[in-house]
Amino acid sequence: HVVAAVIYNDRNQILLAQRPLHKHQGGKWEFPGGKVEPSESATTALKRELFEELGIDATTKAMQPLLEIKHAYTDKNIWLDVWTVHQFQNEAIGREGQTIAWFELEELKNLDFPAANEPILTKLFAQSL
Repeated sequence: HVVAAVIYNDRNQILLAQRPLHKHQGGKWEFPGGKVEPSESATTALKRELFEELGIDATTKAMQPLLEIKHAYTDKNIWLDVWTVHQFQNEAIGREGQTIAWFELEELKNLDFPAANEPILTKLFAQSL
């Protein structure tokens, strides 16, 4: 069970992180997040992960569910619980050494994402019509 966030800034740009090369799907862009611990709710895990990875503080009130994805890679299965975040405190930084960047929605079409992220992109582009 993995949580991920589509994080928007006040200019409606979306924050992405680039996966480290040594990790599964390394080098690809992703929506920030991480694993849900057994004792955590999805929103508690997302709040923790966003602070650990990016140094931002998002209240659970600022999180809205977007979609859930079950995806099978050849080497692992994931359940991706995706949320939108429109408000947070602190400036985002790559606290784990990862590259992060803000992108306009249209720019996402030119980036390389893990296959499990395709339904997120489809939903974001459909909402923008």
